[in-house]
Amino acid sequence: MSYAEHNCRFSVAPMLDWTDRHYRYFARLLSRHTLLYTEMVTTGAIIHGKGDYLGYNQEEHPVALQLGGSNPEELALCAKRAEELGYDEVNLNVGCPSDRVQNGRFGACLMAEPELVAQSVDAMRQVVDIPVTVKTRIGIDDQDSYEFLTRFVELVSAAGCEQFTIHARKAWLSGLSPKENREIPPLDYERAYQLKRDFPHLTLALNGGIKTLEECQTHLKQMDGVMVGREAYQNPYLLAAVDRAIYGCDTPVADRREVVEKMVPYVERHLARGGRVNHVTRHMLGLFNGLPGARTWRRTLSERAHLADATPALLLEAMAQVGEPLEQAQA
Repeated sequence: MSYAEHNCRFSVAPMLDWTDRHYRYFARLLSRHTLLYTEMVTTGAIIHGKGDYLGYNQEEHPVALQLGGSNPEELALCAKRAEELGYDEVNLNVGCPSDRVQNGRFGACLMAEPELVAQSVDAMRQVVDIPVTVKTRIGIDDQDSYEFLTRFVELVSAAGCEQFTIHARKAWLSGLSPKENREIPPLDYERAYQLKRDFPHLTLALNGGIKTLEECQTHLKQMDGVMVGREAYQNPYLLAAVDRAIYGCDTPVADRREVVEKMVPYVERHLARGGRVNHVTRHMLGLFNGLPGARTWRRTLSERAHLADATPALLLEAMAQVGEPLEQAQA
């Protein structure tokens, strides 16, 4: 199985304000093989910003950087930097519909400029050896025909992009919020399936509305990979069954209590760098969903982790409220 076939088989979607380095470290304790994406990082932030926008934990591999931008030279510069830092993949965002992103001339609006996307892919591929991939919608506004989508894929793949993640909804660039764009445009999985039939030489993953591993397995009969977003964040223990159910591994399934215990020293290191407990624990609120004491776990962390005197021991205190032995995830 190639890098693309293995790593795109199951991934967690890049999500602004959600899939930061703390979430990714936590997620990696649940699944060894899931491909993790950064939040979308703009080329402007990387080139001109003063923050550590490309920082990550070595434990996160395989990890992909998602870039937002439309200037081929700037994208190439950022892709090269990502490769130097050890990222496993660079992904170009051609799916985000927010006004702020459109004003920066990147995201979903780039579907209307496939030649520019192709130039950007080519510029990045000229300077890196890691895969350069694209995440896109199936259309934008009234440009939502299958022919529009196939022309986009034809032009971009001709520039050397061999892997696409297809969010199986079109995006409305005006009139809908980003949240509404994730929910209101109808899902069209069949269009993504048809794309795979028409481009069998490309590696294509499916994104949009996927909530269970059973759904993932159904989609994998048609597609090379699946990308799960909000469900993997809000119910993170879903990831514990991925290595067995999706990758066929026989490794032990992660135990929730052991995961919490392993997060304690991570939080300690974060505090030593000047962070706060809630920077990490906000990503862990759904870990015990469905179990007795889960509500107390969430409430304890939500109400106290943001306090200046909060310590990593709060995790253990909150976990003590989860009252019964925890079952192992079933593959």
